[in-house]
Amino acid sequence: MFDLRPVGYVIGLLVAILGATMILPMLVDLAEGRGHWTVFLESGVITVLVGGGIALSCVNGVREGLTIQQTFLLTTGVWAALPVFGALPLMMGATELRFVDGYFEAMSGLTTTGSTVITGLDNLPKGINLWRGLLQWLGGIGIIVVAMVFLPELRVGGMQIFRSEAFDTMGKILPRATAIAGQISVVYLALTLACIASYFTLGMNAFDATMHALTTVSTGGFSSYDASFGTFSGPLEYVASVFMVLAALPFVRYVQLLNGRAQP
Repeated sequence: MFDLRPVGYVIGLLVAILGATMILPMLVDLAEGRGHWTVFLESGVITVLVGGGIALSCVNGVREGLTIQQTFLLTTGVWAALPVFGALPLMMGATELRFVDGYFEAMSGLTTTGSTVITGLDNLPKGINLWRGLLQWLGGIGIIVVAMVFLPELRVGGMQIFRSEAFDTMGKILPRATAIAGQISVVYLALTLACIASYFTLGMNAFDATMHALTTVSTGGFSSYDASFGTFSGPLEYVASVFMVLAALPFVRYVQLLNGRAQP
């Protein structure tokens, strides 16, 4: 019999984690003195409770190993479920998007597609724009880390999901998949911090530097301005190009370099 509980367990955990990240835009809006911060509080609580509830209700069904069918369902389920909850602040907040538009925006963010249905970005609360940037940043690293961090709990070492995401050989690079995930995350974070510092040094304010670094390193392209990156000019455009190229390279190569392997 096909058991959905292992799939529900991982999806529930990821939904809860997504809800926890809503604290960041909440704090930004709170620091700005805007009442809009309550949107992220409410959305975060709903998301954490639903995700946590799903995970807890499915934890007893977690067994050793995932079938190929469960792995494919997990991959599909993650990408279908996360945008639903990622859209909550966009529907409940200042943008007041309909569900279809909110889901599109969140899906566009998490898949780093970069298309947007929102206009008037310049006048939105900073928390909303930061959330859009976070969706892209999380989506940029998402499925790889999901595979290598959560699936070892199910005794699959992250290897099965690589087949469904076309990463069939990645898990063989280091002995432990979780070690790869940790190092990829370090590389991703380091690139992001370096991009933030570069933007800030060249004249962006702290918020714009952070927002655009999140979407540059994820190669997603969301912006907090209707004119997008065209708002800026000169050296900033070259810096953005450099970091997009660096972020577009296979992160596994950076991991190999960190481990003293210069050759593929």
